[in-house]
Amino acid sequence: MTMRPVSISGVASTPFGAHTDVPIHELAVRAARAAIEEAGIDRGEIGSLYMGNFIGGMLTGQEVLAGLTADALGLANIPCTKVEGACASGGIAFRHACLAVASGECEVALAVGVEKMTHASTADMTAALNAAMDQCADAPSGLTWPGLFGMGFRLHAARYGTTREQVSSVVIKNKGNGLSNPLAQMGAELDAETISNSKPIADPLRLFDCCPPSDGAAAVLVVARERAGSGDAMPVDVRASVQTRGAARLAGHADLTSFDATVSAARRAYEQAGIAPSDLDFVELHDCFSIAEILDSEDLGLMPRGHGGGWALEGRTRVGGDLPINASGGLLAKGHPVGATGLSQIYEAVTQLRGEHPNQVKNAALGLTHNLGGTGVACSVSILARPDA
Repeated sequence: MTMRPVSISGVASTPFGAHTDVPIHELAVRAARAAIEEAGIDRGEIGSLYMGNFIGGMLTGQEVLAGLTADALGLANIPCTKVEGACASGGIAFRHACLAVASGECEVALAVGVEKMTHASTADMTAALNAAMDQCADAPSGLTWPGLFGMGFRLHAARYGTTREQVSSVVIKNKGNGLSNPLAQMGAELDAETISNSKPIADPLRLFDCCPPSDGAAAVLVVARERAGSGDAMPVDVRASVQTRGAARLAGHADLTSFDATVSAARRAYEQAGIAPSDLDFVELHDCFSIAEILDSEDLGLMPRGHGGGWALEGRTRVGGDLPINASGGLLAKGHPVGATGLSQIYEAVTQLRGEHPNQVKNAALGLTHNLGGTGVACSVSILARPDA
């Protein structure tokens, strides 16, 4: 099948944080409505809706979120599908929207991601998030996600000499970036001592190494490229959107310093876009924990193995550095409303490429987003570009 090129014509995101009195589907509607308005698209032209959500049913008791959102938006009787890939749910929804338009199934597709978490107790939230583990093989171990990434930290340090100071520099950078981003809930000015002295979570991870749970939604409108630009906002080209599978359980990893799903998704995305990692101007990646930014950046081929911590400490991944990573503040500063995160990364990347970001990367023309789920069982990588790039 010949696939036609697609573009993004509208994006929107709610602020991330606590939306106590807003039902989960209403958060999705707010983001979707704003994306449609920005695109200047008549709602009758939208031919499919894909909803990224992970634990809405478990934490809010509400399912059928795709249909509820479409109904509230007044969309036609189009296919409305919820997709789930743990923390990668939003990125997967975006890829499905791209495929629907690229294949000719429809001219316009809407991808929405949403999660509502802050009302839940720690025990309920932990149980819900642990549903991304194999409940027969992994859950009996008692290991949680901080435990998994804490082991990754220890192994990376043992193999490559990665230091606490290097990992803390990721936190300092991302929390600092969040101070300028109105969508971020946890921007802060921190120093290495404050991070090291914060509450232990899963040694060597401390409190500030962990992204906060959140409520929020983001939406992206995908159109056939030949019709992009009908709204006032600059359209952005989708050069690649890839989804892969990695180990479905903890014991499936041969190496906890790397995720196969990210490595393979990145390789395919670069091939699809016809670029090399060195061509990128910025990256928004899945920093669910501080060490994850280092692991992910190496898996994406942004720097040699073992050099992620050094790049962070040297300032090479700051805005103005060699390759800015998470200029938005990432998950560490924005928070992680699981189903919305992947689409919020797309929102941040589009804003960068339009030259409108609060932490603008100079001359940004080509960017990558990376969204990883569960034990690395699901990953999406997308490459976006200015139309003139």
